[in-house]
Amino acid sequence: MKISRIETFLAPPRWMFVRVETDEGVVGWGEPVVEGRAEPVRAAVEVLAEYLLGQDPARIEDHWQVMTKGGFYRGGPVLSSAVAGLDQALWDIKGKRHGVPVHQLLGGPVREKIRAYAWVGGDEPQAIRDAVTAQTEAGFTAVKMNGCGRMTPVATRAEVRACLLRAETAREVLGDERDFGLDFHGRVSPANARRLLPLLAEYAPMFVEEPVLCDYLHALPDLVNASSIPLALGERLFTRQEFLAPLQSGVAILQPDISHAGGISELRRIAALAEAYGAQLAPHCPLGPVALAASLQVAFTTPNFLIQEQSIGIHYNQGAELLDYVADPEPFRFHGGSLLRTERPGLGVEVDEAAVRAADRRGHAWRNPVWRHEDGAFAEW
Repeated sequence: MKISRIETFLAPPRWMFVRVETDEGVVGWGEPVVEGRAEPVRAAVEVLAEYLLGQDPARIEDHWQVMTKGGFYRGGPVLSSAVAGLDQALWDIKGKRHGVPVHQLLGGPVREKIRAYAWVGGDEPQAIRDAVTAQTEAGFTAVKMNGCGRMTPVATRAEVRACLLRAETAREVLGDERDFGLDFHGRVSPANARRLLPLLAEYAPMFVEEPVLCDYLHALPDLVNASSIPLALGERLFTRQEFLAPLQSGVAILQPDISHAGGISELRRIAALAEAYGAQLAPHCPLGPVALAASLQVAFTTPNFLIQEQSIGIHYNQGAELLDYVADPEPFRFHGGSLLRTERPGLGVEVDEAAVRAADRRGHAWRNPVWRHEDGAFAEW
């Protein structure tokens, strides 16, 4: 079997898919994208395709090594995301060729279902109560929200109180039996994080995500010691080497993204590294159906898996939804806030190719907002 064709498709709201075809008719799908920078990733996939065309798709590890290390200049979100999508597609091909789900190729499942959380906003606190209530009524046992909108580098008392009010409101709705994650989204300075974390402890969030930007990883030991709240991060880290310092600092939950951090091959190595430090895996995934399906394959076989992000109904999904690109929504049907294990081959998702090709004709040019403080200076989004 040889790889005979590689195509990419830009699909609203902000996704990209890659289709890898073989000369025996087996097709694998992946999702390589950097949100807001899809076009450079598409170009990177085209460059990597020069190497992959004509190759045996079964040699996944060798291809991963060549794609990540075969150039003098390595790494970064664009190249790593291009590799990630192609890696997903190669695993999809391997599973389909052998008639088994990818999790069987990774050693077999360790659980029967995957707990997931739902997104409830949080940029503005007023609607938190209704949003959390709606997700609990839908059966979810955990939600996640932003802890703040724009925040000045040294927060006012009002800004601090607004963050605490979000957490207080969520806890009131959820009670003690359900969980919420609070995402600082890199909007919070190290000084503000040190201030907020001890104050948030009484609301017992499941985790605080991206307590500071990855530019400030040196601040993590102080933040870990500032509060009992488990800290989580990783969506802007792309290799297992980059996760080593956070683990050594005491970060409790790693959140690599399977469409950014080298695909299935690297995600499972990051999970194994986390296990050595007693840390948990909670894959980042505000993306489309292929990325979610690939994340689930790793989660089913990872002992230290905690919870899965997913994008159904997320506020980014304007103009298209995750289920718009699948022929059968059953693998993404929630049961009490969890997704059940199936034995469908490959990644376990049947992509609606006609819908994907039609979406590519529309395309997209999604860009994240640019925020500014009151004085006109740039603010983290």
